[in-house]
Amino acid sequence: MRATRLPTARTLLLTTTLTAALLSPAIASAWELQGTKALVALTRDQQRLPLGTVDFTPRPDGTVAFAVHMDHTKFTDHFLSMKEFKCVEGGGEVNCHVPYPYPNPGTVTPTNLAWLEHHLLFLFKLPKEFGAKLWNGLYYKLERTDTGLVGRPQSIDLNRISAPPAQTDKPPYHPALRDDVAAGVRWIDRIVIE
Repeated sequence: MRATRLPTARTLLLTTTLTAALLSPAIASAWELQGTKALVALTRDQQRLPLGTVDFTPRPDGTVAFAVHMDHTKFTDHFLSMKEFKCVEGGGEVNCHVPYPYPNPGTVTPTNLAWLEHHLLFLFKLPKEFGAKLWNGLYYKLERTDTGLVGRPQSIDLNRISAPPAQTDKPPYHPALRDDVAAGVRWIDRIVIE
């Protein structure tokens, strides 16, 4: 009969470390602007509303092409000021997505997310209000984190894009045209891409 050999302390430590590494998420890999990511609205009443996805495709020149795909099954149709908008409602507000209407490069870099931010424009109104008040625009300023992108609302006047901008190579809503909105003031408190 063969004697059973007990594992040494070194073997136990190696096995434990390997098992922990395989079972835990990859700590070393940071969030990348690559692949399909979820687009989610976080509301002031702690709801997570899936809005769609964003596809990121790195390009050889160092930029990253993106495509925003809103899931219109999550929205309701509102006819405001003679135009149809896709909207979500809650917290005493109606928030309508405003697709950026003009040609643009559709690219970002790790340090410049402005064109993506321009594809996440919204307007808000009260449910009882008639029509769209374009001066009630929302721009979600994105910041990169270890788990994705987090956008915090800034107020803008959407009348600025009622006509094509003079410069089509630069995003029209530069920082001087945006004002920070305090946390919890708007129903969609943050937009995340994760």
